[in-house]
Amino acid sequence: MLGELLITAGAVVLLFLGWQLWWNDMMMANSQTQASTDISREWIEQATKATPPPEEATPLPADFGEPVVAAQPAETEAFAVLYVPRFGADYHRTIAGGVGTNVLNSPRTGIGHYPGTQMPGEVGNFAIAAHRSANGGGMHLINELQLGDAIYVQTADGYFTYRFRDLEYVPPTAATVIAGVPGHPEVAPVDRIITMTSCNPLLSTAERIIAYGVYESWQPLTAGPPAELAPIIAAQAQG
Repeated sequence: MLGELLITAGAVVLLFLGWQLWWNDMMMANSQTQASTDISREWIEQATKATPPPEEATPLPADFGEPVVAAQPAETEAFAVLYVPRFGADYHRTIAGGVGTNVLNSPRTGIGHYPGTQMPGEVGNFAIAAHRSANGGGMHLINELQLGDAIYVQTADGYFTYRFRDLEYVPPTAATVIAGVPGHPEVAPVDRIITMTSCNPLLSTAERIIAYGVYESWQPLTAGPPAELAPIIAAQAQG
């Protein structure tokens, strides 16, 4: 009798884990993806209305100058969308202010911005966080990034392109990875970088995996998306 109860209890636990780590994760990921599609489409529609295209086509400048840097977001405020082609052609998630469970576990966001770190395109460190597994697994494939991979951040102002540089594995207490100059909080930043943080290994919080990227360029929404993003943005507009 006791053995049967233990077997039943074990089966229930396995079913719960399967639901939490697979079904719930998939449903959350789908919800977070749809939410980012909605906000991206809204920004593009607003930008198009504010600046209608000219009657005659004019060549776009090769350099759009200094990027437009937005103000720090409020807690849970959605302000950007992250695109990482290495994570899949259909990957895009909303970034909101804060890194608490109200952001990282939310079906509308899933990726959080460390308060006080820089904003997209700003000199310093634009630092964000997401789960590796469960609750949408916003950075499930972070360990698969390769040198030079594109990391795109879309805001209501435009598209910011970063290029992946390297990975680092640190203890959970290594807060200096989100400093303006990672690892050197006493140094004034001169570069624009992005830092993506998540737990490591999968299904564990033993350490953190950190992905660094360097700023490459930016372009306003009215100029259209970077070429690699164009098919994704076009699909969003139709959806």
